[in-house]
Amino acid sequence: MPPKHIIQLDDIEIEVTPKRVKNLNIRIYPSAGRVAMSIPKRTDLEAAVDFARKKYPWIKKHLKKGAVQKTKRNRKLAYLDGEIHPVWGNEAVLAVNEVNRRPAVQYKGDQLSLMVRPESPTEKRESVLNEWYRAELKREIPKLIEKWEDPMGVNVNEFGVKRMKTRWGTCNTRAKRIWLSLELAKKDPKCLEYVVVHEMVHLHERLHNKRFYRLIDQFLPDWRERDLLLKGEKRTC
Repeated sequence: MPPKHIIQLDDIEIEVTPKRVKNLNIRIYPSAGRVAMSIPKRTDLEAAVDFARKKYPWIKKHLKKGAVQKTKRNRKLAYLDGEIHPVWGNEAVLAVNEVNRRPAVQYKGDQLSLMVRPESPTEKRESVLNEWYRAELKREIPKLIEKWEDPMGVNVNEFGVKRMKTRWGTCNTRAKRIWLSLELAKKDPKCLEYVVVHEMVHLHERLHNKRFYRLIDQFLPDWRERDLLLKGEKRTC
């Protein structure tokens, strides 16, 4: 492992790692409040400090934004008018309409309309919205599977969507079945495609080894950027 150094930039701690890279890169991990920098092996720490100082406003901005997003994620939702709910990477304002008919959801622009029966409890509102998220994913996933099966030389027999606490997707290589997280309907569509391709690569290689990453590099060369987008990370040079 390359040696790591810590530099303190006012109130921000930055982990610096010399690597075989051409440029200095800063990566923000908003959810963890962490900042990492990779620098060319022959670059001294003073140059790294100078570079970080120039980027200080950018670093501060995204750490603050990450803290706000984390607070929003941890806040218990009540599914009431005015709440912000993510849809395909965008923020939508929730409007609740109490109607005496079958519950439904409509999404247009930055507006998310939730139609429920009068006095529906929070749990029911959450369930209706989650089923809409599920339907959104089930509409898009088959398109992606069809797009990638021939180029990748694999076949997916079955897919499903379920709530996952720690994973974005899983693959049963014997049954050729993939599962995707319900949370992906809240992310940018590029993230869904990345996870679908990731799980389909497992039909070639079960383990996360060199062969696996060689294959995903071949099929989806920008997967690293999509991974950053999925995790809500930011990067600059």
